[in-house]
Amino acid sequence: MRVVVSEALSSQDMEILRRAARILRNGGLVVFPTETVYGLGANALDGKAVRKIFEVKGRPADNPLIVHVADPGAAEEVAYVPEAGAGLMKRFWPGPLTLVMPARSIVPPEVTAGLSTVAVRMPAQRIALELIRLAEVPVAAPSANLSGRPSPTDAAAVEEDLGEKVEIILDGGSTCFGVESTVLDITGERAVLLRPGGASIESLEEFLGYSPLQAGSGAPVSRRSPGTRYRHYAPKVPLLLREDESVWARVAPWEPAERAYIGIRPPVVPFAFVRLFPDVESYARCLFSVFREMEKAGAKVIVADWPEEAGMGLALRDRLRRASGGSFNPE
Repeated sequence: MRVVVSEALSSQDMEILRRAARILRNGGLVVFPTETVYGLGANALDGKAVRKIFEVKGRPADNPLIVHVADPGAAEEVAYVPEAGAGLMKRFWPGPLTLVMPARSIVPPEVTAGLSTVAVRMPAQRIALELIRLAEVPVAAPSANLSGRPSPTDAAAVEEDLGEKVEIILDGGSTCFGVESTVLDITGERAVLLRPGGASIESLEEFLGYSPLQAGSGAPVSRRSPGTRYRHYAPKVPLLLREDESVWARVAPWEPAERAYIGIRPPVVPFAFVRLFPDVESYARCLFSVFREMEKAGAKVIVADWPEEAGMGLALRDRLRRASGGSFNPE
């Protein structure tokens, strides 16, 4: 059931959130908005409830989940927070930064994929925070889509993928960032970037005073983060990347009426469907929703512009590479 909820949190909104919180406490699933994408949530301390997430999504069980908390202090309930963690939480929480830390025994293996670490973040979205606060439990939540599909940035996309598989979908409108959180491993002496996302690498470097190590998708440490080992975010049609101008020859087998293009730079050959953006932030914010739009418009192939690496560009490159079926290794 899809229910509209406003960040104004009126008395009616609060009643809806209390109902959703009861569902979480009773072992059910709730879809809720965050500033990044919509999440499919379950009580993070209930292994049986968490298993439902994997069943609904068709998600591999060896892919860990992110635990969402309503305040930094709650992170201590599920993780042993290293000294560096407190400073990062103060600077970046609430916000799109997930911290990988040693897990406490209270966290079930369904959440951690059997690892000794747990990924934790505090979302910067009032509906999400109030839901977690009312539930009085940490909430494990991946993106609320079928495994491998583009992450949902609005409730309509959730309905398209999950339909009646969940008890309630909290419709809070479109998300702000459009790509998932940055995942940073802080279990060692030096932080390791496991997944680029909403918190830019430049902001992390400025705070840390050094460049985090970058783990390629084949590195064992990358297993500690969701979204690093499988094809993700993919449209139902081929996705070609405009990393250089050879892409125009590769798209030639399709008729112009079958082609769709998304990016910042305009295409140099005809396309029936074109979406251009003024900057990398708006490109990233709309990427997943435009993939779905292009499918519905009847596109048989999609060409995506390759962005500059700065700012949100690193996260956008990661999502494009995975959506096209390639592995991503930051340069």
